[in-house]
Amino acid sequence: MCGIIGYAGPRNAQNVLVDALRRMEYRGYDSAGIAVWTEEGLLWRKKAGKLSNLEAELAQHPVAAAHLGIGHTRWATHGAPTDVNAHPHLSADGRVALIHNGIIENFASLRAELESAGVAFASQTDSEVAAQLIARELGTGAGLAEAMRTVSRRLEGTFTLVAMDAHDPDVLVASRRNSPLVVGVGEGEMFVASDVAAFIEFTREAVEMGQDVVVEVTADTWKVTDFAGNPVEGKPYHVDWDLSAAEKGGYDWFMRKEIYEQPQAVADTLLGRFDADRQLTLDEIRISASELRTIDKIVIVACGTAYYAGLVAKYAIEHWTRIPCEVEIASEFRYRDPIVTSRTLVVTISQSGETADTLMAVRYAREQGAKVIAICNTNGSTIPRESDAVIYTHAGPEIGVASTKGFLTQITACYLLGLFLAQERGTKFGDEVASVMAELETMPAKIQEVLDGTDDLLKLARDLHRVESVLFLGRHAGYPVALEGALKLKEIAYLHAEGFPAGELKHGPIALVEEGIPVFVVVPPQGRDQLHDKVISNIQEVRARGARTIVLAEEGDEEVQPYADKLIRLPRASTLLQPLLATVPLQIFACEVATLLGHDVDQPRNLAKSVTVE
Repeated sequence: MCGIIGYAGPRNAQNVLVDALRRMEYRGYDSAGIAVWTEEGLLWRKKAGKLSNLEAELAQHPVAAAHLGIGHTRWATHGAPTDVNAHPHLSADGRVALIHNGIIENFASLRAELESAGVAFASQTDSEVAAQLIARELGTGAGLAEAMRTVSRRLEGTFTLVAMDAHDPDVLVASRRNSPLVVGVGEGEMFVASDVAAFIEFTREAVEMGQDVVVEVTADTWKVTDFAGNPVEGKPYHVDWDLSAAEKGGYDWFMRKEIYEQPQAVADTLLGRFDADRQLTLDEIRISASELRTIDKIVIVACGTAYYAGLVAKYAIEHWTRIPCEVEIASEFRYRDPIVTSRTLVVTISQSGETADTLMAVRYAREQGAKVIAICNTNGSTIPRESDAVIYTHAGPEIGVASTKGFLTQITACYLLGLFLAQERGTKFGDEVASVMAELETMPAKIQEVLDGTDDLLKLARDLHRVESVLFLGRHAGYPVALEGALKLKEIAYLHAEGFPAGELKHGPIALVEEGIPVFVVVPPQGRDQLHDKVISNIQEVRARGARTIVLAEEGDEEVQPYADKLIRLPRASTLLQPLLATVPLQIFACEVATLLGHDVDQPRNLAKSVTVE
């Protein structure tokens, strides 16, 4: 998500920080800021919008030359993208400046504790809580590193924190839990950053940080401890990437990098969703429980990949809530005179929050008196602002035009919405909701398991990248996965690809099956009604006509083995959650095919990341 840089050394810190932030612009952001230590104390400048806004602010209100500082580009999660919510955040006493990447899950209770003690907050962010807590520890006589360790032990969620103390002009202290942090080791200068792109111009010597560690750096030294204060060894390594590769984390494409970021993106979307009583809570939903109980129909409106996320959501939401759920293509919605009333809940899905067709659907729905909930990845964008409520996906910036982590986090947010509605309406008991959430919380590790076993997929792509057509089949929640798999090949490999409900084969599409055509089949888990056996019958139908069958099935499913020319194993998951796993191999396959064909995977022809015209 956010870009983080800290510097200690002989250069002008402002120049180092701003240049580093510029090299991290590719990550996406909505505000930027720096803080430096000077003889006058801590000085800071921060502005909403592009880095050029910060540079203009620095030109108009320069800071004195400094040799210690921190810089940040923010991707808003808590609080709108405004000047005051931009980083760095200062403690109320002005002693601590802090930047933060990630999400502090228990910030609300910590903020309430501080406010009850008389601490005044300037922003709406979760990040400021950490600055205020560190300042309180410093006030007891602790040093900055010890204060950081104490505070880190109290924080829940994911975070990289970097802090400066106005009383200690030589030291930066950083902390890490489940969020990127790397130290750059130069000659007489040190860097801490969210990725090596920030400092690759100055040094290629880096130190990898482990989990739950605090690192203390000066211009000449670095020291790592765990949160308890025990010494920890960092892992030095040499960066041999160029700047372009460094921005991509060493991957050849942003899309491939974003595919591999999906475990963290899904985990971040699930963060902070339970209250102290283990009740599912969606703080962004500003619609009362009594209003939610009157809903008699749900309409999901979206475009492209987001539409397929909505199709997955339909199966889950109807199953958990027993409310009829329709899924509409946004560009068609308002032109067909849809039946929308004050008892209708319209759910819009948009990665950017600026999709023109979806925005028009929001406005139409609100004119009809419907309540609107937006599922979105971009804090402060138009669709969330014009909706009654929003669930943010916390996927972080997605640079590749073809959506990957955006899709999986949209599905995850839809699951959260369905479970929340079931809880509020009483169609699921609390332990039932908790049981599904417990399985959801295992999904990031299972997605990682899929990503760790990609060798066969890469070989399959090499074998098939010259084919002219590929078909995808699925049933139930696997059908939208088939559609998404086909769309990825269309978007980036420019291949003819179609996704079908497997049961519809004999009603026409089977005419497309010919000798050697690859057919991907998403097999539902065993024990789900008769779906599993019916899909096996569909595999037999296409195989009998010469198709090459590539079968995605859960571990332990031996019934599919005789009918698969290529078997791709998936970790076990319930039918409704399986799309989070089954989608990933199709993303990897499409990315590799497009690469082998020599296409620009990140910027495919004729496509834009955000479609802002109807």
